Amino acid sequence: MLILGDSLSAGYGIPSEKQWVKVVQQKLDADNKQLKLINASLSGETTKGGLSRLPALLNGFSPDFLFIELGANDALRGYPASRVRSNLIRICELAKEKEVAIIIMQIVVAPNYGTKYKEKLARIYEEVATKFDAKLVPSMLNKEIVLNKELMLPDGIHPNVNGQYVIADDLYTWISEL
Repeated sequence: MLILGDSLSAGYGIPSEKQWVKVVQQKLDADNKQLKLINASLSGETTKGGLSRLPALLNGFSPDFLFIELGANDALRGYPASRVRSNLIRICELAKEKEVAIIIMQIVVAPNYGTKYKEKLARIYEEVATKFDAKLVPSMLNKEIVLNKELMLPDGIHPNVNGQYVIADDLYTWISEL
């Protein structure tokens, strides 16, 4: 499984062995699941950046699954929802051309961006997932994590080590069912 994400999947500020991707891989290995996670996430990544890197990643790794965790940085920069939509669609088209199954993670936008923008983005993820028969999974930054200072770094944006373990538990449930 190729993970194409931003700092949330790249493990911003967290030692590599405690990042959610590594923790999920350890759980998969312990349960003898034959799934290797390839983390191609970059801090600051946008849907456009992920799209530009994807062809080489697909050719280099030939994954069976593509886990897309992108769009939060687009939202932070106030990029138009239509741009996020078109980039996600193109990412999914590239994956489908290679017969790669798609998992899309819903993103959560901070309330200060307004209800309309937040709702538009939510609909885009649902629409793209439906269009490409992709599995849509809830955001890793659910209220349990974001509202708990014991699970977040001081920046209030990124999960800390404890948050990584909560995310790993949540995502393992989705990933282990593949």
